[in-house]
Amino acid sequence: MTIRTALIGAGNMARHHLPLMIDTGAELRVICEPSPQNYELTCDALAELGAPPPPNIPDLADMLARYAHELDAAFVITPHNLHHDHASLCLQAGLDVLLEKPMALNAREALSLMRTRDRTGKHLVVAFQGGLSPQIRHAAHLIAAGELGDLRTVTGMICQSWKSNTAGKWRQIPAIAGGGFLFDTGAHMLNTVCALVGEDFASVAAWLDNRGTPVDIDGVVMGRLQSGALVTLNGCGDCISGLHSEIYVNLTGGAIRTGVYGERLLIRREGETEYREIHGLPKMRGAWEQFLQVRAGEIENPCPPEVGLRMAKLWDAIVESASNQGKPVRPPA
Repeated sequence: MTIRTALIGAGNMARHHLPLMIDTGAELRVICEPSPQNYELTCDALAELGAPPPPNIPDLADMLARYAHELDAAFVITPHNLHHDHASLCLQAGLDVLLEKPMALNAREALSLMRTRDRTGKHLVVAFQGGLSPQIRHAAHLIAAGELGDLRTVTGMICQSWKSNTAGKWRQIPAIAGGGFLFDTGAHMLNTVCALVGEDFASVAAWLDNRGTPVDIDGVVMGRLQSGALVTLNGCGDCISGLHSEIYVNLTGGAIRTGVYGERLLIRREGETEYREIHGLPKMRGAWEQFLQVRAGEIENPCPPEVGLRMAKLWDAIVESASNQGKPVRPPA
């Protein structure tokens, strides 16, 4: 089935998604990209995939006024500070939206997007690998159903040589990025934890270290969930390459190990001596492919704005606590 699509943002991440999009029926009708260089590179990538180059309308409002009537969906892949406005405009124009992570800069924007989704009746899917992962969804189901007992503690760790990789780029400009390592790559950990636990945080204490940059590079977060379970999260954005990122979940009847991207799932139940990797789950599909399944009514939204709101409230609390030397704060209900 052909999906008439607008590509909002045509940088490196957009080009990463193109092969799967073209392979699964995306017909790119128009691009909205202010950088002529990015537009040319994307057209070159489309040519290699055998797809014709669509026109570029750099202003989103202008593009939607001219093309919305011949579009089905939009994939928004722009810098973080533009996610709310770009997704909102596309939803209001009658398009289903796949939105790159993070969903929004804060809880206020997240709530606004949810209201726009509800008002327009359109689909809004957030492209977080962890939220889209069948392994994470299976683990979240086990936790919610109580099949491994009561939730006790969650520990997350994410590491990357992010500081040097993003030097001089928009990801280290606070007004554009909305945060540093913990809100960029680290957002995968935050969102996956929020998807796993299925509940809001009741209290959060956090410390962030910018390491001489305008944004956070290292961060430590401690929190208590509304159920009383305890959470500790550690992010290091200036470390050696090749380190693994992990999430550990302890429950009264078992334990879970997974990655922040949902790339694996290991479970150890009470009485067992080793973790067992869980096989037989649905194959992990790309963000665009699952977006198509949501539009077709084949699956429920695997990464909905509700989880995005939970993460946004957590991030708001992290920022507030870190700005007050780790003083515990209560996220809004």
